[in-house]
Amino acid sequence: MRLRVEFTTEPFDLDEAPRHALVAREVIEAAELDAVDVGPFGNTAEGGADSVLTAVDALLRQALEAGATRVSLQVNVIGEEGE
Repeated sequence: MRLRVEFTTEPFDLDEAPRHALVAREVIEAAELDAVDVGPFGNTAEGGADSVLTAVDALLRQALEAGATRVSLQVNVIGEEGE
């Protein structure tokens, strides 16, 4: 199964990316995912279910540890592995 995760971390800071946002970005960029798009108001990543779920676990743990007070995420099934 292939998944897409969309996520944001809070609190927001429009002047400078907070530490939790940078940590979340690093986790996703380092994960074994097929597609990653990071931006100031939302981030998306796609890949196989195991890779996405492993990345989400690390993202939640590390972003909260780095000061996030809220992590909003949505996970969608986008197809079967190999599609």
